[in-house]
Amino acid sequence: MAEITEENVLIVKYGEIAVRGNNRKFFIERLLRTIRKNLDGLGDFYVVKEQGRLIVEDRGGEMDFDKVIPKVLCIMGIICVSPAVRTKNQDLDNLKAICKKHMNDIGVDEYKTFKIETKRSNKKYPLESREVSAAVGEYILDNFPNSTVDVHNPDLTVYIELRNDAYIYSKLIKGLGGLPVGSSGKGIVMLSGGIDSPVSAFLMAKRGVEVEGVYFNSPPYTSERAKQKVVDLAERLTLFTGSFKLYVVPFTDLQLYLLENVPHDKLTIFLKRAMTRVACILGEKDGALAVITGDSVGQVASQTMQGLHAISAAATMPIIRPLAGFDKQEIVDIARQIGTFDISIRPYEDCCTIFVAKHPETKPKTTVIEKIESKLTELDKYINEAVENAEIIEL
Repeated sequence: MAEITEENVLIVKYGEIAVRGNNRKFFIERLLRTIRKNLDGLGDFYVVKEQGRLIVEDRGGEMDFDKVIPKVLCIMGIICVSPAVRTKNQDLDNLKAICKKHMNDIGVDEYKTFKIETKRSNKKYPLESREVSAAVGEYILDNFPNSTVDVHNPDLTVYIELRNDAYIYSKLIKGLGGLPVGSSGKGIVMLSGGIDSPVSAFLMAKRGVEVEGVYFNSPPYTSERAKQKVVDLAERLTLFTGSFKLYVVPFTDLQLYLLENVPHDKLTIFLKRAMTRVACILGEKDGALAVITGDSVGQVASQTMQGLHAISAAATMPIIRPLAGFDKQEIVDIARQIGTFDISIRPYEDCCTIFVAKHPETKPKTTVIEKIESKLTELDKYINEAVENAEIIEL
């Protein structure tokens, strides 16, 4: 029997990027940089490109998959990762030995049936894929007599890939998919302390958008704990985005001005129009191409189609609402999945809930709103002051 010569590596597979044509190289480089950044400081890791996938190597010794996989699996653009054994020795006896060791390592007794599936990219290899699978499968049966082969619905599939090197693995750990963050431009998300807006930020990051946030702070009507909740949400989002820039905008004076000068049943619309204008100004400074919100059509009074139209009319850049067609439970499910839900439900209210009207108008007319707003002679001053005094938190 040939000596086993092997090393542990992590196979990283991507989905949409593979069909990006001439732009594929750009997306892959983004993905490479993000993986390297996430692994920086954990050890001597190296990421190399292979056809259709990336390979993470640990050049400092034996790879600790439990440490590495969580840092890679949260990266947008990755559809799955597989802890694998790599060997340069593609001799059939060596492949048999490595497969046997692999099955022992993962606990073969947990699986009653198995299948060997071989993919042969190296067309110079002397055996065809089915011949390799048959030979290795027969060897496994001889060494694990309690196991049986099931080629249709096995409990365990062991993959052998014959490339420049050979790879043996059995786990396909699902990733988030999507596109690498930053590959689709930048957007600024209106980040409240609620459940919806962090989910919107996550979904846009998943589509490759670099997201930054703006939070409207209204002390003493909102507490320092309300602000900290939003900072904690932004911190959680960095798990997926790598970094996050958060603007904390002082909003009290602007809110009080509107409270005193507009009909109370229309107050929420005016507040959100002002927020939209502030977000556009801050976003344009940073090169953002859109404002992102957590609006879901019909969820609250200001999120009727009429309300959304009146708010959008104040924007100077496109508004993207990734949750527009979601119901609340769908949003909650994603929030739980990404770990923002428990932060969002902390009982500290944001500025909109403090000043909400008892009976808000649900079908505002944009022309009426704009006519009233045209008479608010000091509104621009308050908006500019809010922008100028915004605190920047880099996470």
